[in-house]
Amino acid sequence: MIDQGLNWVTVRRPQSESTHREHGGYGVTPIRTCVGCRRRASVGELLRIVAEDGRLVVDTRRRLPGRGAWLHPDLECLSKAERRRAFPRALRVLGALDASGMRHDVKRLAESCTDSGSSRVQSETRKQVDPS
Repeated sequence: MIDQGLNWVTVRRPQSESTHREHGGYGVTPIRTCVGCRRRASVGELLRIVAEDGRLVVDTRRRLPGRGAWLHPDLECLSKAERRRAFPRALRVLGALDASGMRHDVKRLAESCTDSGSSRVQSETRKQVDPS
């Protein structure tokens, strides 16, 4: 186009809320899918599960290396995931994984979530920064 003394105007297309969320909108938490019930939820409502030496481990700090699978802190979701054999698929591991040790952790976390009335699995702990 030829500029004939006209002012150029930048036109922005309106973004839908979902587009804004997908591209890292401010204050939006990541969304993951539970391998048990296949419902989507924020990472604060789900447990991260990793495979370690042929067994499933709850990654409470979300820092263990490797692929993670996400699960609601609910024994029903755990049972569905085990019945569907979702953990080996989600974690891309060959063979069966031992979930007996993790079952106790999920049960304990499920009880703590219902006792406190909070849906948060892990409360966010951030370092306090001195503003001065």
